Amino acid sequence: MAMLPLLELKNINKSFLVKSSENILFDSGKVSSRRSEVRIPILKDVNLEIYESELVTLIGPSGSGKTTILQIAGLLDNYDSGDIIINKQKITSNNDDVITRLRLQNIGFIYQFHHLLPEFSVAENVAMPLLISKANYNDAIKYAKSALAMVELEKYANYKTSQLSGGQQQRVAIARAIINNPKIILADEPTGNLDSIIANNIFNLLHSITRDKKIACLMVTHNLELANNADRIIKIKDGIII
Repeated sequence: MAMLPLLELKNINKSFLVKSSENILFDSGKVSSRRSEVRIPILKDVNLEIYESELVTLIGPSGSGKTTILQIAGLLDNYDSGDIIINKQKITSNNDDVITRLRLQNIGFIYQFHHLLPEFSVAENVAMPLLISKANYNDAIKYAKSALAMVELEKYANYKTSQLSGGQQQRVAIARAIINNPKIILADEPTGNLDSIIANNIFNLLHSITRDKKIACLMVTHNLELANNADRIIKIKDGIII
């Protein structure tokens, strides 16, 4: 039986409505203001599929639509038309509570900036998705320590995030992304602020976790060396997959 993708975007279109005004000069010398609206296309019939245990990199020039794809795939942004299918489920609801639950159950996010909370311990930062879901605190911390063990940081569980290096902080962000056992990880320039050696280490760690936990990972990057080490590369230009 053919394997089904864990993440599928079908004919996704996205545009922004830009409002502008112009002054019109009549023969009488009277000036009148007229407002107009123009739709600016951002994504044009985007189709992509990401499969289990596959790390796929998304590359393209700045402004080509990479982050917009991640935001739509992560159920964080609206789109004009098309379909999103996550773990064989077509997303049809616009209800915020339903979307939030689908996101928590299925998707882990990693950003260029780790967005860790300095007032909480490393373990509490990792446990945050579970705590948001009203999980028992002690259980959440136990699962957080297991996730930290996967990124080789379990001994730092009680540290403050400010006591960690940049690479360690990004590994904490990876642990946070996988604590809910998501089907999909969406990573937006997760190595962008790291030097080349640490960037390679983070990429290899993410690649390994993707395979071991049978996750589908879509990673935006400008680093072509890392992109070429992915299972697959998707290229986008001017909102079009090429």
